[in-house]
Amino acid sequence: MTLILGLNAFHPDSSACLVRDGELIAAVTEERLGKRVKHVAGFPGQAIRCVLDMAGAKVSDVDFVALGHDHNANMSAKIGRVVANPIATASNVLAHFTRRSVLKSIPEQLAEACHVSPSECRFKTVHVEHHLAHIASSFYCSAFDEAAGFSYDGSGDFVTAMYATCTGTKIEILDRVFVPHSLGFFYTALCQFIGFDRFGEEYKVMGLSAYGQPSHMELMREMLTRGTGGQFRVNQKFGQPFSGKSFDECIDEKTGEIVLPPMYTDALIEKLGAPRKRGDPITQRENDIARSCQQHFEDITISCVNWLHSVAPSKNLVTAGGCALNGVCNARILRDTSFKNSYIQCAASDDGTGIGAALYVWHSVLGNPRGKPVTHAYFGPEHSEAEMKTALDAQPLTVERFEGAQLFERVAGLLNDGKVVGWYQGKCEWGPRALGNRSILAHPGWPGMKDLINKKIKRREAFRPFAPSILADQVPNWFEQDVESPFMMHVVKIKAEKRAALAAVTHEDFTGRLHTVTRAQNERYYDLISAFARLSGVPVVLNTSFNENEPIVDTPEQAVSCFMRNDVDALCMGPFVAVKR
Repeated sequence: MTLILGLNAFHPDSSACLVRDGELIAAVTEERLGKRVKHVAGFPGQAIRCVLDMAGAKVSDVDFVALGHDHNANMSAKIGRVVANPIATASNVLAHFTRRSVLKSIPEQLAEACHVSPSECRFKTVHVEHHLAHIASSFYCSAFDEAAGFSYDGSGDFVTAMYATCTGTKIEILDRVFVPHSLGFFYTALCQFIGFDRFGEEYKVMGLSAYGQPSHMELMREMLTRGTGGQFRVNQKFGQPFSGKSFDECIDEKTGEIVLPPMYTDALIEKLGAPRKRGDPITQRENDIARSCQQHFEDITISCVNWLHSVAPSKNLVTAGGCALNGVCNARILRDTSFKNSYIQCAASDDGTGIGAALYVWHSVLGNPRGKPVTHAYFGPEHSEAEMKTALDAQPLTVERFEGAQLFERVAGLLNDGKVVGWYQGKCEWGPRALGNRSILAHPGWPGMKDLINKKIKRREAFRPFAPSILADQVPNWFEQDVESPFMMHVVKIKAEKRAALAAVTHEDFTGRLHTVTRAQNERYYDLISAFARLSGVPVVLNTSFNENEPIVDTPEQAVSCFMRNDVDALCMGPFVAVKR
């Protein structure tokens, strides 16, 4: 037996996963545990302990530790950047060598995190370049024998995008785009300008864009231009990555929280006026900037993907990286390029580099054949029925227990009556999406439901949409694109005649962030949606993450606490259905 521990460490969304003989068996992000800080960076000690516990393994059982970054990668490009910009990059150079000294102590840090002696760490450490790990994470988890690979995000190992051909167990890199030219940085700079200045809020711009007009396209084209081949260029007149800081300087040492300085410059302010401050009203100007940003991001991405198809012709595309979470763009790729099939793994952002690195070791380093594809996202911690009952009994709740189909009928009845239900089942999801195990559910067509949940339950911006979870075989009847989207990675238009029945999940531009559900992927969630369909005639439920401006709940105690402090009507936890007295 070969046990590989995959890590995303010292980078946003730090995480750990375990691969046993080529099969992913456990995975969790650090943010779900401990201090519960969103997108926490640093060393994922708690996540490591968690995945080892889930697998019943010890540190001494680990054969390889695979990390989704390589400090020696792209050294010539890094040196070239320093030579051209010695003053601006001084702090980056210092941070680079500081990080190298930290990375040398991986066995010591892992031993300390697991409370064992370093002598028990007999594993070999393997570093895999950041974007190579991204592409590997989606290709090796897919069912494709061959595909073109595309990874794009802010940056990692000095690269912002990578193109590859993927065949069997081999990944051949075709091209890279280097810092500072980054689709991710372009999007983040405008996200900050609009007033969403916390790390990882780009999805808000995607949602806001539906309310705007593309009235700033000339400026967008000046800020970001398409080059030859797979290249694109950011005009640094308008944006500077980290404003001369290194990424390590943006991490709070005490909390691990990432605080980025403004990535836009005064030149952008001269063009658009003063940036919106967080908490100020959102005006049509912000809507239009968001729409222009989203459209230009899509246009450049489509051009890059078309180039990739010209040099790596295939009907299959695998993508990863933070930018691959842009569901509007993902759906457009399937509409407007020659790629017919796509796979984006459930943890497509930096948290997924650990699984990419681990599978790269299994396939490319050790030369093992491909295993089963990853078709679901349920690789996180699971809590016992006894723990659930204890958490429920600690609060003033009326609790009933249901067996089998009775549970689904009871919850479906609540949803059909317009009640909002917390749904807590099985193992938690791997990745950023709630996919039916740690979800808040509601009727997708109930009048006023979207506003109610945004205001009184999620306590978030009113423009933000919710996802429709739909029985997979019903997609062609309700959506204009027949897309398989088990990880909620595609935003697709809802058919005109179905929009009234799906009013609570129909966004301003008549789209929904599609989540397809099969019984093989999630039996209990599928059976619940089926029960709701029998009552309502709608094979869809409104789905949003079980949280309130925090990481998605992990433990039963966290779920009950979230339930008690907001206006969710009922909580279904395992076989129990609870309501407030």
